[in-house]
Amino acid sequence: MVTGFPWLTALWATPIVGAAALVLLPAARRGLAKWFALAVSLLVLGITAVLTAGFDPGGERYQFVESHRWIPSFGTGYILGIDGIALALVLLTAVLVPLLIVAGWNDADQRPGLAGRAVHLYLALTLAVEGMVLMSLIALDVLLFYVFFEAMLIPMYFLIGGFGGAHRGRAAVKFLLYNLFGGLIMLAAVIGLYVVTAGSDALAGPAGGGTFDFRAIVAAVSAGDLMIDPAVLNLLFLGFMLAFAIKAPLWPFHRWLPDAAVEATPATAVLMMAVMDKVGTFGMLRYSLQLFPDAATLFRPLVVALAVIGIVYGAILAIGQTDVMRLIAYTSISHFGFIILGIFVMTSQGQSGSTLYMINHGLSTAALFLIAGFLVTRHGTRLITDYGGVQKVAPVLAGTFLVAGLATLSLPGLAPFISEFLVLIGTFTRYPVLAVLAATALVLSAIYILWTYQRMMAGPVREDNRSIRDLIPRELVVVAPLIALLVGLGVYPKPALDIIDPAVGHTLTSIGEHDPRPTITAGDDPVPAGKGR
Repeated sequence: MVTGFPWLTALWATPIVGAAALVLLPAARRGLAKWFALAVSLLVLGITAVLTAGFDPGGERYQFVESHRWIPSFGTGYILGIDGIALALVLLTAVLVPLLIVAGWNDADQRPGLAGRAVHLYLALTLAVEGMVLMSLIALDVLLFYVFFEAMLIPMYFLIGGFGGAHRGRAAVKFLLYNLFGGLIMLAAVIGLYVVTAGSDALAGPAGGGTFDFRAIVAAVSAGDLMIDPAVLNLLFLGFMLAFAIKAPLWPFHRWLPDAAVEATPATAVLMMAVMDKVGTFGMLRYSLQLFPDAATLFRPLVVALAVIGIVYGAILAIGQTDVMRLIAYTSISHFGFIILGIFVMTSQGQSGSTLYMINHGLSTAALFLIAGFLVTRHGTRLITDYGGVQKVAPVLAGTFLVAGLATLSLPGLAPFISEFLVLIGTFTRYPVLAVLAATALVLSAIYILWTYQRMMAGPVREDNRSIRDLIPRELVVVAPLIALLVGLGVYPKPALDIIDPAVGHTLTSIGEHDPRPTITAGDDPVPAGKGR
């Protein structure tokens, strides 16, 4: 590794520069545009590999730090750094984007207009989303984070509205309006945070201004040097939390997701659900909890209750879907409920499981949604009832769909199991009743996945399904790594948890939370474990 090299700047700038270069390629060079975009995404994966190899889980909390003056009068700087939680999500993003480019290799070929540059624009927008997501994960300045948190909506809006299905325009507008509303509320909270820091002796700048330096603000909050009126603190927390709850999405702020996921191309839908939406849950873990720990503790029961409702609600609605893509979208709402539940129970098992769940949900949703997309492209319909007997004519497609579906229902031995198990354990130590309610999703998920597989893949072959062909080599290149990762992390999650656990420990320490002491019952009195009566 080159000492002093700005690896984090290279990480996010590479896809942004690549996106700009794609637009400049000649319109007739569509093949070159595809290979160039793939090469850029693989270069990002290579940079991520360097960061992972050089990251020391037991070292400084934030590593590869870059800090430069940006707008001194506003107390904001170009400050980048990465911890174990951010690194895990950077890895997820860097792994998925090349696979999504290959999966959507022909998605823009038949798009009319755009001066023959539909392919160039589609790939450039995909790389732009990747770059903005990466910047959001590594930014250590609140204003810098906010700028890219909002900016990523624009390329995603055009990906949905420009390359989606028949109702893409309506879905894109719905997506944008929901997220912009949350972003505007968050902007007010960001400004309020600056004003509050300006009034603190520990944080005020030389000219009397405030600061957006995340590390400085968290240090002041942890030390009790940032005196904020509780009512103001609660409002600031809600401002940040609303934006993250919409993007995640948390019930009842989820209404935009099913339409956007169904109308987008499968690759774009996965980019949205498995990559971009993780910035919402990441924001809860980093900003909502650490900037406003007292308010987070106050609102914890409410957020936990909403998360459990989302878990059960998403699973029940998934059972009733007749559209396979909409079914998978509702499963994501249920899974995001698990992720948010793990974050807000504020236990080490819960937050480690939640962070691992972000990775595993990304992999399982990507596999299931893309395989379903390959099938829908072959048959031309999303209706579950239009299929039947697919496993006889396309056994590899049906088999991989089953493995991805079993991962979605958290079958032991596949990656989501351990993360969901950790979330439930972490929840049970604080909210045993809610943990039991959340666990009912295990049964519900088995119903919607196995019933869907039975209707689509099993049984006699419908006459109009006999022409369905199996996965082709390009599609296998996409599916095989996802299945391998689902199995690998299901059998041996230790490498991921070794990166995640120390960062979770730092987070809990900064907000002053500790795992509840386990108790046993002796007679009528609870007794701390390890103590006699």
